[in-house]
Amino acid sequence: MSCFSCFTRHRNDSSRVEIDNFTRSSGRKDTGSPNKCAARSFTFKELAAATRNFREVNLIGEGGFGRVFKGRLETNQSRMIGDIVYEVTVMVDLDAEKKPLSWETRIKIAVGAARGIEYLHCKANPPVIYRDLKSANILLDNDFNPKLSDFGLAKLGPVGDNTHVSTRVMGTYGYCAPEYAMSGKLTLKSDIYSFGVVLLELITGRKAIDITKRHGEQNLVSWSRPFFKDRTKFALLVDPLLQGRFRVRCLHHAIAITAMCLQEQPTYRPHISDIVVALEYLASQNDTSERQREEVHNSASASSPSNQSRKGFSRRADYVTSSASV
Repeated sequence: MSCFSCFTRHRNDSSRVEIDNFTRSSGRKDTGSPNKCAARSFTFKELAAATRNFREVNLIGEGGFGRVFKGRLETNQSRMIGDIVYEVTVMVDLDAEKKPLSWETRIKIAVGAARGIEYLHCKANPPVIYRDLKSANILLDNDFNPKLSDFGLAKLGPVGDNTHVSTRVMGTYGYCAPEYAMSGKLTLKSDIYSFGVVLLELITGRKAIDITKRHGEQNLVSWSRPFFKDRTKFALLVDPLLQGRFRVRCLHHAIAITAMCLQEQPTYRPHISDIVVALEYLASQNDTSERQREEVHNSASASSPSNQSRKGFSRRADYVTSSASV
């Protein structure tokens, strides 16, 4: 049995929906028509059975487009994705995560989220603009692998000679790109700005909008911008609960990527593929640094007389990072 979530929007037992391969894709290649994906659709009766008649105990959350429930389907349906049913391997969103996150974990989350956006922008045809990228829509599994969720506001991106999509302004305050909020002109670079806000949350441990902060600090982007201009002040942006457990060079690179994503002029923001490459490089640096610290720790432990006969000495005993939840 596999765990799924579903939106209860269709109540007709006979209702079945085919979806285009650019709407809610699981990332697997289309094996059928070039215009349709291999997802199946479900009747309301099937969804009711999977969720035990939409019992409150199975309620995951509620958004602007419906309530979200978890349910169980038969084993042979465990990989199937439908219009209002998709695989769930996670139960916690990034915004609600309460466990302390290390610097390495934060970069891992950033890389995974960037890859998800890259799929929407570069591999979907036509491209898809997420339009509501925020930490609450990034779901994490037990290993902190991220998945993007809630595509209720997603729009097809511009094609041909078109440079933008004109649409009603929707999204979440604090994450919306300024040009979109002012004009309703939506582009792929609108998602890049939102991704920059998420990166800033990961670095600082703060929320995009926090009315509990004092005046001048409630809007995370506005508060952070002055620090972007002075590398000597980068450390003031970092979540204090990281306690310095990160490479300064990696921090500088992460803030540089964030600042580029948050450029007020959309044409100056980087392409998502370039962001993925940059973040993957940061992740590789984190891995190298971790291995080096483990090797040093193990070498010191092995040379200690009291540890000569100990097999399977626990590594990383002095490398546990405590950080703020984001």
